[in-house]
Amino acid sequence: MNRRTFLYSSGMLAAISVSPAMALARHAKPTPGIQLYMVKEDMERDPIGTLKQLGAMGYTQIESYGSDKGMFWGKTNTEFKKIAAGYGLNLVSTHYNPCTLPEFDKLAAQAAEIGMKYLVCPWLGPQKSIEAFKNFADDFNKRGAICKKHGLRFGYHPHDYPYKPVDSQLPIDVLLAGTDKDLVDFQMDVYYTVTEGADPYAYMRKHKGRFKLAHLRDVLTKRLPANSKDESACDMGEGIINFRKLITTGQDTGMKYFFVEQSRFFHETPLQSAKKNAAYLKALKLS
Repeated sequence: MNRRTFLYSSGMLAAISVSPAMALARHAKPTPGIQLYMVKEDMERDPIGTLKQLGAMGYTQIESYGSDKGMFWGKTNTEFKKIAAGYGLNLVSTHYNPCTLPEFDKLAAQAAEIGMKYLVCPWLGPQKSIEAFKNFADDFNKRGAICKKHGLRFGYHPHDYPYKPVDSQLPIDVLLAGTDKDLVDFQMDVYYTVTEGADPYAYMRKHKGRFKLAHLRDVLTKRLPANSKDESACDMGEGIINFRKLITTGQDTGMKYFFVEQSRFFHETPLQSAKKNAAYLKALKLS
């Protein structure tokens, strides 16, 4: 068993285990949210019609992203908020495209104007030196200060690479240590945390209050071959993740926002997957 396989197996065991204390706790069912990137093709074809369908599925919170039409999909911030609200959807956060600090300041002002809670950096990419991540941490603090000035929060969404060692250090640890907890939060994608062999619960507990948002998708029981072009992702409830434990642990450690984001579709469309995941969250019993 090589290191990567061992870590992956360890992460799976952590993800599916349930502590007795957690089993006795009572928690509120999370407000169902979805990252619009999951249904990006539908949003590009018909953003208003897609929002209508998501609202009918039972989602009440959405997270946007930097699409070709912008995070407000060709509308002004107030127009998009009104359209989404008409279908019972609250725009909580958005991922943004790379931009300068002055451009970011304008985005923060627009987001704050309509009551959004977060601007989230979705991608940094693998780096050759750990110093690059230390510089990113400094940049995050600056963007966090801009968000705070406008009355919202800044977040970072790790993918797989922050859990891969660089210069004998994990970038995720460097980013957590190098950012001001009063300015920078994190959005855990439990899929990447588990498939890279990390323990999502250990991270949430050790860094209590730092992981305020999450992306939800499951991990196949049997991992795909290393050279596979597909990810080992599946719909919630069809893999090894114990979402009851994930959500309750998240709530216990300060997590507030939970967004479905599936990336791999079997015999279904993205919207059909979104509907299936919404139903799973609705039926999930936390206590």
